[in-house]
Parts: sequence; structure tokens; C-alpha cells
Amino acid sequence: MQTTAQRGLATVKYRIDPSASRFTVQAFATGLLSSFGHNPTIAIRDFEGEAQSGPENFENASLRFTVRTTSMEVMDEMKKDDRLRLEEEMYDKVLDVKQYPTAAFTSEQITVQKLGNDFFQAHVSGELSFHGVRHNHSFDARITRMGTILRISGEFSLRQSDYGIKPFKAAAGALRLKDEVKFSCELVARQQEEAKTGA
Repeated sequence: MQTTAQRGLATVKYRIDPSASRFTVQAFATGLLSSFGHNPTIAIRDFEGEAQSGPENFENASLRFTVRTTSMEVMDEMKKDDRLRLEEEMYDKVLDVKQYPTAAFTSEQITVQKLGNDFFQAHVSGELSFHGVRHNHSFDARITRMGTILRISGEFSLRQSDYGIKPFKAAAGALRLKDEVKFSCELVARQQEEAKTGA
């Protein structure tokens, strides 16, 4: 299949604006003491990404996204000491951020269905590199086009064990977090440029 550039069509590029976007992870407590624990929501503060496609209905679209694992911050109301202890455990023992400072996703195929004027549903498949492990991963996203701005929202789950991660636990395992965590995003992407090639 020819790309938009090979067919001589415009390629529209977008860059994600982290300051206007939100990206979070929801973890869930389990174990004997889970009713006394937290289901922590973790904000991802430092990420970047870009997308490109044809100018009309996102034909031949692609997406690249990178997260810095050192930028994760527990959002929940809890005692300062508890939050610091949880973040320290998350950085040092769960994510091992010194060895794996980034996680990255690169799309391999994106199919887009137009649902209405400037409103689309996308299915994104690609490769996720996380904690030194690479796996195929896919998710659905909703896209709203507002002039030169895209608003992209979606959610997906993954199992930490698939990426060699041992979920957080405390109190000799009586309180621990479930293997599966849920990611949610509300992203704003701004159009950067249009480039044309000769036919």
C-alpha cells in the first residue's frame, strides 16, 4: 500500500501538547487488607508524541508516543509519608526507572471510521516497549477534529506481569495491587506542518 507521500498527497503532522493533556494509570488493591488500602490513581506528567496522516479522513495514519517513567506521581489524598513510600517503591522496585527510564509505543496499523462531522473512532495496533519487554498492543480511541487541533481520548488495560513487572505489595503481601492496571488518556494534539511532494 502506498503512503500519502508516495501518492503525492499532503501529510499532516500533529504534536501532542502535554500541558493540555491528561494521562493516568489506575491501580487496584487486593489482599486481606485491601478494604483499608487505596486504589491509587497515578498521573504521568512527562510524555511526548506525534501523529501524522493524510489530510481528509486520517488515511495511512501513524502514531509514536514516549513516556518517561520517572514522571509518575500518585494523585490520591493520603498521608505524605504513605505517598512518598508508595512512589519510592514504584520507582525503585516496581518500574526500576534507573534501568528503564522510558516506555514507548509505535503504531503499525491504524484503522479509522468516521462517525460524524469531525468525529472519528480509531483502532490502533502497534508495539509497546515497557520495562525492557516488547509486546504487540492495541487499543481504541475517539478523535474529535477541531480545526488544527485533535482531541484524542481512550483507555486500555495491561497486565504488569506481561512486562516482567512485579506489582506493589506491603504487609507481607496482605495488601497488594492487582496485576492488571488501567490507563486513561485525554490528549490534545496540535497540527505542526503540511508537507507536499511532487506527483
